Amino acid sequence: MIKLRKGTQNDLVEMQTLFLDTIHIVCKNDYSEKQREVWSSSVENKARWHSIFENQIVLIAEINTKIVGFITLENHNYIDFLYVHHNFQRKGIASELLVKIEKIALKNNQNQLFADVSITAKSFFISHGFDVVNSQKVIRKNVELTNFKISKNLF
Repeated sequence: MIKLRKGTQNDLVEMQTLFLDTIHIVCKNDYSEKQREVWSSSVENKARWHSIFENQIVLIAEINTKIVGFITLENHNYIDFLYVHHNFQRKGIASELLVKIEKIALKNNQNQLFADVSITAKSFFISHGFDVVNSQKVIRKNVELTNFKISKNLF
């Protein structure tokens, strides 16, 4: 059974491991090894990772005390992170996290949600009512990554 709870700094290492593994395993069909290396190198930005617990809502999905997914919400309307463990894909975990975040956004009087999502995640978000605003080319360490700006009207 999936348990959702608020994330804390104590979850950071496990979240980062899940982040890295998801990028390298789940996204390998959509991004080259070099692209995945550059994308995953953002884990080295310690200040950014520590700040998510101060500046964002962090929800953790657990099964038997193991973190199997997480989502973060910035400014009550921007999904910054949504990652699910590679061994727990397509089990409804991301959907549960997203539904909970949508409820939190609505409770905070938000009428839209936004995110910048990977090629890999795009179809998931579209299936949950998000629209693609535009395709984006992001340059990190001289490597081009494609992602998508998406939005969803909540009411």
